[in-house]
Amino acid sequence: MEFWKDPLKAAADWLAGILVGWGLASQVSQVIIAFLGVLILISLLMVLDIFLVWVERKTVARFQDRLGPNRLGPFGLIQPFADIIKLLIKEDTTPGGADKWVYNLAPVLSMMSVLMIWAIIPLAPTVVGVDLNVGILYLIAAGAIGTLSIIMAGWSSNNKFAMIGAFREVAILVSFEIPMLTILLIPTVLSGTMGINGIIESQSLWYVFLSPLGALIFLIAAIAELGRAPFDMGEAESELVAGYNIEYSGMKFGMFYAGELLHAFTFGGFWAIFFFGGYRFFGLEKVHPFLAVAVLIFKAMLGYWVIMWVKYTLMRIRIDHMLALNWKFLTPLAFILLMATALTNAILKNSSILIYWAGMFIVNIIIAFVALEIARRVSTAQRARLEGRKGAAAA
Repeated sequence: MEFWKDPLKAAADWLAGILVGWGLASQVSQVIIAFLGVLILISLLMVLDIFLVWVERKTVARFQDRLGPNRLGPFGLIQPFADIIKLLIKEDTTPGGADKWVYNLAPVLSMMSVLMIWAIIPLAPTVVGVDLNVGILYLIAAGAIGTLSIIMAGWSSNNKFAMIGAFREVAILVSFEIPMLTILLIPTVLSGTMGINGIIESQSLWYVFLSPLGALIFLIAAIAELGRAPFDMGEAESELVAGYNIEYSGMKFGMFYAGELLHAFTFGGFWAIFFFGGYRFFGLEKVHPFLAVAVLIFKAMLGYWVIMWVKYTLMRIRIDHMLALNWKFLTPLAFILLMATALTNAILKNSSILIYWAGMFIVNIIIAFVALEIARRVSTAQRARLEGRKGAAAA
């Protein structure tokens, strides 16, 4: 019965009993069990990453009216393994003049930054690596390592195109972190905690219904953080050959690519956690922990599909327009939404759930309408000025 309620704890206790029976100290056995837990999680994530390669290829194929991988294995499922073999046997080159230590460390940090985030993701009420009470702060800190890896890759490659790509990518990452982190404070305000598990448990009503505008801003900022279209300026192949990772080959490039895919799925998971109830779904999480894990993975896959949908639908925009969108629109909008949410929450927190939801939803609609109206008027005035200049130049 204990195994049914908490299978991981029951398995850990069983393994601890075996190790102690072999004469190992209790502290040593706990370290070994923790190491095995981390190893199993990383292995599962790597398998998931391989599956995401296939999913993304099949999805983009449907968007572009073609079949995608369909030769190696049923439905082309073995194609990702063929790609891994290809990357493994490719020549590992290091450009002349490169800083070898920094150059080789960059892809490792890129992958590590994503894997570290999974330490705080609650897959189920009892399936979580570390239940930190400041989980959001940990998320911010671990994500910063990915930014560091990009600037390290661009600088250490001794390539001007890689350096420009790194500069542009880091400019985007640092810029869009501001509205994203601001929006992360909305679930904190609504739940009263910065712990990831606490935010999930407090969502008797999904926060997407209380802050739909916040969920949208978080998604836009997350796509920009991922460096995916239409925000993929760091890898603008028509301008920079391949961006910050141009000098990487073989599995070093593969680590950047795998990190990007897993990062996209991870952001889909956090979108589900912060705004769609995480592993909660009509009480299924109480039936068995594995059902809760399945619910979270399903929601994360939906978020990942939305990210792919945006990537393969919208065209790349200019970097000045991209940064203007962030600093002149998303950032002030995120701050205004946060302040309005905190004020409305303080006023209506003791009201009925219907009045509380209606108040929060109306505030979001009003802010969105006003923001779009201001943006429309500013863009209309700017277009009129440009057309006036063109008319004057022609005359």
